[in-house]
Amino acid sequence: MFEGVLPALVTPFSKDNSIDSENFCNIVSFVEEGGVSGIVACGTTGESATLSMDEHKELIAIAMDCASVPVVAGTGSNNTAEAVELTKHAADVGTDGALVISPYYNKSNTAGLLAHFKTIAEAADIPIILYNVPSRTGQDLSVEVIAELARVDNIVAVKEASGSVEKVSCILEMTADEDFIVLSGEDSLTFPIVALGGSGVVSVIANVVPDMMVKLVESTKKGDLQTAREMHFKMAPLIRALFSETNPIPVKRAMEHMGLVEGNLRLPLAPLSKENDTILKDALRGLGCIS
Repeated sequence: MFEGVLPALVTPFSKDNSIDSENFCNIVSFVEEGGVSGIVACGTTGESATLSMDEHKELIAIAMDCASVPVVAGTGSNNTAEAVELTKHAADVGTDGALVISPYYNKSNTAGLLAHFKTIAEAADIPIILYNVPSRTGQDLSVEVIAELARVDNIVAVKEASGSVEKVSCILEMTADEDFIVLSGEDSLTFPIVALGGSGVVSVIANVVPDMMVKLVESTKKGDLQTAREMHFKMAPLIRALFSETNPIPVKRAMEHMGLVEGNLRLPLAPLSKENDTILKDALRGLGCIS
């Protein structure tokens, strides 16, 4: 189930700062037409940190209503009880999996990290994807911690966004005897991670050019490295532009240029700078996304 390209979807907001359900469903249709394997709602790209508990549940319900591919719900928190509640809700409404970020700010010790994830896994009968993104959380899940958690029955995968291909290699090596999936958490490293044996990517750029990222992943898996390499370099300028400022500021602006969303952000995020917007538009034109 958790293979191929799973876009980490943006959350479109109306001018009154509420969730724009119509535009969200339009985005789902757009990425599905691009051939994605599933979608992720309420992730970092979806500005989950600014969603209330009720909004979180509302957005998951919207995703379940309009998606025809598997739905993964972001359910993590630095508060274990809150993460349990969100993950149980995701299981209750029938989502296909839960993406659980490592606790941020708390700086848990190893025993605390293990207990956090095991408590969530025991509380909800749903496949769980660990999410390691130290640039956001301030803490890097070690290979040893990931390998131990891979032995928990319903912890089935990790979204690895530490920026280290060597670490991904070690995770694949240490979990080789487990039925465990490694997904790239960084668009720029998807090619080498899938070539190593990763199963796919939870992607930001797939909000914009889903078909291109699908082609990269599928070509890599087939061993057509020439095509995969071409797609990697073709998307590289846009990937750089999409991370010129904090995600999802640039990707929302890109989708606004394409007429997919209005581009409204919630504070404390602010609009993309003019100079980075110019770079972004050049990258979009280079791929034929805008004229």
